Amino acid sequence: MGLELHYNHGQTPLDEEEKEGLKIPFITTQGELDAFEQLNIEKAVEWTIHIRSSTEMILTEKFIKNLHKRMYGEVWKWAGQFRRSNKNIGVEWSQIGLELRNLLDDTKYWMENRSFPPEEIAIRFKHRLVSIHCFPNGNGRHSRLMADIIMEKIFGKKHFPWHLSNMVIANETRKRYITSLKEADNGNIEPLLEFAMN
Repeated sequence: MGLELHYNHGQTPLDEEEKEGLKIPFITTQGELDAFEQLNIEKAVEWTIHIRSSTEMILTEKFIKNLHKRMYGEVWKWAGQFRRSNKNIGVEWSQIGLELRNLLDDTKYWMENRSFPPEEIAIRFKHRLVSIHCFPNGNGRHSRLMADIIMEKIFGKKHFPWHLSNMVIANETRKRYITSLKEADNGNIEPLLEFAMN
């Protein structure tokens, strides 16, 4: 029996080749997959506690890939590798590296010039990162953890409280999250910033 996945609104479907990257053959349901991914993510969060705080280290393609691999590497063979196909959201797959470099450069510029408050820089980064959609899956959780790392390790501030909500489950919280992302897509970052901080 293969892996049966049911996607919530706003989730990116995996193609058959990506599904074949599953490292744990006895996972067959969405619930089992979510549970194994969550265990892997908790180990990655634990790892982030011990990383050095340095803009030069964190705002790099290498770090972004490494974090994704640490979050999903025990579950997916392709963890930490940019996607090789187009999805229902995200940039053209061949443009991922370029778009990510632009984002990293923009973020460094915002920091150097204090273009926005720290919270807004972290949320603008998170929004652009999830919009690029670097990986086959896990982009939302990865971008939220990146925002938390920016808050804690670069700005020396408390991370956002959103980890208290399970945004994988289709509920009111997830609906608010998806709505605030769409607002940010249209240039209004405020609802996403408000969502992250409450």
